[in-house]
Amino acid sequence: MSIFCHFREQNTLSNRKFYCFLGLVLSLLSTSLHATDAASTIKHANLALQDGNYVLSANINYHFSKKALNALQHGVALFWIIQIELQQQRDILWNKTLIDKEISYRIQYHALLNMYRVKNQSSGEVYNFATFAAALDLMSNLHNFPLLARERIDLNAHHYRAAIRVVFNRNALPLPLQPIAYLNPQWYLSSDWYLCPLTK
Repeated sequence: MSIFCHFREQNTLSNRKFYCFLGLVLSLLSTSLHATDAASTIKHANLALQDGNYVLSANINYHFSKKALNALQHGVALFWIIQIELQQQRDILWNKTLIDKEISYRIQYHALLNMYRVKNQSSGEVYNFATFAAALDLMSNLHNFPLLARERIDLNAHHYRAAIRVVFNRNALPLPLQPIAYLNPQWYLSSDWYLCPLTK
């Protein structure tokens, strides 16, 4: 075999490897584009003035894909973070964030006890439930979460709005699962931001 033929075969092999790799990358990108199909959603959120303070209530629709449910049923703890921001809207500069808070939930199934345990990582409170639906109900409903005192804002001079979303924390998964969770769209479970204005 001539050196030229050997080089051409090597070159063809390299091209095949390159196109296989390119195909894999494009495939992963295309599946990532559909990640929002499996995303959670904020169904409703509203701000209210209560005893001189603005409070936020919200209803969240968590999406647990088949992969996430399977992991949960096998004892893997899943972590969700409710992110809440209150912003002062400005025309020229970027919006000013006045409040930036988080509520973190940990949900885990205990097979020996046949029980779902939900821990509010932010407050330390722990709740036990006989069913997944009951555990989810606790995490799904946010009631009168305090944001700030009415006296701290001037609605005549500025516009304000609250933003809320729920984030599935893939970094909290066991190490062997983390690379898979970043490539498989069944682990893209976070919601988009839901905005609601603050009114008088």
